[in-house]
Amino acid sequence: MIKVFRARDFHEAMVVKAMLEHHNIPAHLDGYYLQGGIGELPVLGLSSVSVPEAFEEQAWRLVQEYLSGGGELETENGDS
Repeated sequence: MIKVFRARDFHEAMVVKAMLEHHNIPAHLDGYYLQGGIGELPVLGLSSVSVPEAFEEQAWRLVQEYLSGGGELETENGDS
């Protein structure tokens, strides 16, 4: 597995994971359980998204599109 995205928080990691899976790229959320071990205060930077090596190039391209769009994703009908 290749790490293709380090998220600010768990929710952003879930968005990127869902985006990759929508494009038929199997994705794994790393660091999900680490967040609960810290305590009641949210900790940033623990979550990341990894993909199998065979999907690395396609995943990097999609992540770059996500990042260059200011963190907004388009829906199927073109709305953001």
